[in-house]
Amino acid sequence: MTQEPRVAWFRQLTPYHWFVFLVASACWCFDCLDQRLFTLARVPAVTALMPDGTDASIVQARGKDVTAIFLVGWGIGGLIFGALGDKYGRARMLTVTVLLYSGFTGFTYFSQTFAGFAFFRFMTGLGVGGVFGLAVALIAETVPNSARPGALGMLQVLSTIGNLSASAFKILFDTLERNEVIRAGESWRWMFLVGALPAVLIIFTAKFLREPEPWLKAKAEGRLGGHGILTPYFSLLGDKQWRRNLLVGTVLASTGVVGLWAIGEYAPDVQRYIFTKHFEEQGLSPAEVKESVNNAITLAYVLNMIGAACGMWAFTRLAMWLGRRPAFAIGFTAALIVTVYAYWKMETPTDAYWMMPLMGATHLATFAGFAIYLPELFPSRMRSTGTSFCYNIGRFAAAGGSLFSAALATQFYGDYGTPTKERYAAMTMCAIFVLGIAILPFAPETKDKPLPE
Repeated sequence: MTQEPRVAWFRQLTPYHWFVFLVASACWCFDCLDQRLFTLARVPAVTALMPDGTDASIVQARGKDVTAIFLVGWGIGGLIFGALGDKYGRARMLTVTVLLYSGFTGFTYFSQTFAGFAFFRFMTGLGVGGVFGLAVALIAETVPNSARPGALGMLQVLSTIGNLSASAFKILFDTLERNEVIRAGESWRWMFLVGALPAVLIIFTAKFLREPEPWLKAKAEGRLGGHGILTPYFSLLGDKQWRRNLLVGTVLASTGVVGLWAIGEYAPDVQRYIFTKHFEEQGLSPAEVKESVNNAITLAYVLNMIGAACGMWAFTRLAMWLGRRPAFAIGFTAALIVTVYAYWKMETPTDAYWMMPLMGATHLATFAGFAIYLPELFPSRMRSTGTSFCYNIGRFAAAGGSLFSAALATQFYGDYGTPTKERYAAMTMCAIFVLGIAILPFAPETKDKPLPE
């Protein structure tokens, strides 16, 4: 076991280490930008692409359909490109995935039909799903062991910039549309065009990225196995230790992803109902109510992301100080308590302004843990595959969790009406955090240990 030095992680990086860290972080940041752009532009895009006069409920349903298509592409892309990263190199495949998701996000600008829009989102999802496992494997195998947790935790902290930037772009293009600078109903197209920017980044940086030494060593020693894409999966499943680590990592990541997508995503819906009632009771006009609600939800989201950045930074420190397992235990426990309380007690915008930062901090804190911990569970010949599998299986779990939470709201709690039924559904779904805590006794502690080889 190595002793963690007292020097800060960022002081241990050489100029090339910094280059790898910044490029990989930028790729992941733009990946998160793309995800958030889609969330914000989905309904306006579907509305524009459906026939005039289409009922709002049908638009919402088609929006959910294209979200599912995007998530499926996301999951498939993670499974494919994780294995390709182990076979052909992290840097090479990271370039491919960024070009894929940025290119098809840009192509979405030209969508003329719902089918075309859905196809572009599926192809974008393939690239989006591949980035995380490749980016964290590249950083983990490039920087010094003692700097690895801090660098990987910061990768996730910086991802919040992508989410906040997407909101800023939406405000910008909505303003341009209101001022008739761009055509009415077209702001969503320009938002997707912004998503093509990462292609410019990777074109100028890809030729300077080198494959990390542990992967090159594994390749030189012939430890990468055969040429088939399934070879890393056979290696993972064929060894008891890696198979156990795969199960542990998958359960941990699925807990966090379901918590974010199948629970946290209820928050704006609940806020819209309670904020509308709050501002109506103040005697505002319908137009003023709508504007006030939108402004309150936007502010709550910004504060949520600020809380998320703080939470991921705090988790990184806990993981370095106490260890990975105690940090996950604290993170999931805090997420359970804070989320149940927030959905139970949130009644006004003021409530949201302090509850949403706490929800962001607890929901997303463990995502820093996924970046730190997942690559520590697997050797170089299967690190990208294992990391991507654990992280992206959570996407399929989130899709199922979203359907289950919707069924809870409509069928089990439907008699309570809106927004009470959504509150109860979200609170019930918080049981998923118990699953994450329950798997921890089986999780290996990797604090202060070198990467397995």
